Amino acid sequence: MNLGSLPIIAIVAVAVVMFLASSVRILREYERGVVYTLGRFSGVSGPGLFLLIPVVQQMVKVDIRTRVHDVPAQDVISRDNVSVKVNAVIYYRVVDTGKAINQVENFMAATSQLAQTTLRSVLGQHELDQMLSERTKLNTDIRAILDGQTEAWGIKVANVEIKHVDISESMVRAIAKQAEAERIRRAKVINAEGESQAALQLLEAAKTLAKEPRALELRYLSAMQDIAGDRTNTILFPLPLDLFSAFGKGRGTA
Repeated sequence: MNLGSLPIIAIVAVAVVMFLASSVRILREYERGVVYTLGRFSGVSGPGLFLLIPVVQQMVKVDIRTRVHDVPAQDVISRDNVSVKVNAVIYYRVVDTGKAINQVENFMAATSQLAQTTLRSVLGQHELDQMLSERTKLNTDIRAILDGQTEAWGIKVANVEIKHVDISESMVRAIAKQAEAERIRRAKVINAEGESQAALQLLEAAKTLAKEPRALELRYLSAMQDIAGDRTNTILFPLPLDLFSAFGKGRGTA
């Protein structure tokens, strides 16, 4: 081997190593690479090892794991004109990396802005009581709207959760008064129903006693027994009306 050719071989070897080093790409299981050839989208690569042609091809790496995004608190005016602050959290992931890079400039910022506007729009169509008591339904409605609009970006919205609905102190007091009034109303209704049922039972008992006079005497004796059990009471024994009627009949015959 000619000694003069050694520097050339070394240069070629270094060039080959640099070429391979710049062309070899390794992506993790949760990563995908959007590949462009001379500026044109040519496909998605990964995970694992693959080669890129330096200068000719470029790659944009995308994480396809589920992302958790905290939606900032939004000022919402409910349908019954109550001003509240609502914040939420959304869970989404990239299902089509080509669309996520090519169809929107920044899919994370776009999803965040869309979540904020959708949150205000959906909650503004409901009253305050619905915001507080029907969160599951509202979460489902918001998720469906977001998922439908982000589908063109290759984004799948998995879940939406409303975290807090903050209202003013005056509104908190008003809600507390309303709840107290509702409890009083229910208590009165239950009491009225109890008295109505008791009256019906007493009416049935009176009808039964009217059909059998001896039953009234047994009830009278039972009441006397209950009174006699307490020695601190002074007991007055009323005379039966039948005694007076019998006495009157006796005088008449005399």
